[in-house]
Amino acid sequence: MATGTETGTDSGSDPGSAPGTKPPPPGGAATRTAGVHHASRAAIAARHLRTDRWWLAPAVTAGGLLAFIVYSTWRAFSNADYYAAPYVSPFYSPCLADSCAPMRHGPNWDLFGSWWGLSPALLILIFPLGFRLTCYYYRKAYYRGFWASPPACAVAEPHTAYSGETRFPLIMQNIHRYFFYAAVPVAGILTYDTVLSFRDEHYAWGHMGLGSLIFVVNIALIWAYTLSCHSCRHIIGGRLRHFSKHPVRYRLWGWVGRLNARHMLLAWASLISVALADFYVYLVASGAFDDPRFF
Repeated sequence: MATGTETGTDSGSDPGSAPGTKPPPPGGAATRTAGVHHASRAAIAARHLRTDRWWLAPAVTAGGLLAFIVYSTWRAFSNADYYAAPYVSPFYSPCLADSCAPMRHGPNWDLFGSWWGLSPALLILIFPLGFRLTCYYYRKAYYRGFWASPPACAVAEPHTAYSGETRFPLIMQNIHRYFFYAAVPVAGILTYDTVLSFRDEHYAWGHMGLGSLIFVVNIALIWAYTLSCHSCRHIIGGRLRHFSKHPVRYRLWGWVGRLNARHMLLAWASLISVALADFYVYLVASGAFDDPRFF
């Protein structure tokens, strides 16, 4: 006669329970917890049953985001080496402080007088960074990478309670659409900077350097990431009852939808490209590197 151990079930388990899911005793520790370890859930002792390296993806994500945070913080507060004619760092454009380096025909709008003593990058970075911080993909990335909420699919998170984005501060994630409205003109200004990059150091038109090529790639990725945003897709095609009555919006919605399918890839590609564009300007402005000219 087979025993419970031989068949893989517990002899004292509920007949309706799945094998290996012994219910917790009444009043036990499990009844005082929440989430996946609540008394109403299957009593599986292991935090997960995965055998792959599930921790690798959130670890790489956290490492990549942390590297960008450290680099961008250093560059934002450095307040130096952000302009080398005709290139201006995307971290400092538009430059809104009175202390900005003079840029001929560049994005110099001294809306803030001499009383602003901090780096001018801090006046503008709040908009593109706010757009990325509230982005649907980046939420998933840093929720999993930094907060382990959850760390991966089919892996129990360490938190005992979950309130979603219904309480402060995460309820602020709902302003993502408004950051999208701010990100569009910022992308437009960076497009203007890219056009200005087709000059030489004496502001003569008709020249192209390595920096011009880097700026073109960067702005293409920034626009692709911005337009692939879920909010952009909803603005274009949301709340339409009949696509047949709105053929233009339907066509645009289809294009944005194809970009949206690659939103994660575009998020990382544009994040890397904007950092590389800034770093290139830093190398040229600091004198560590001379910008090669193609013509």
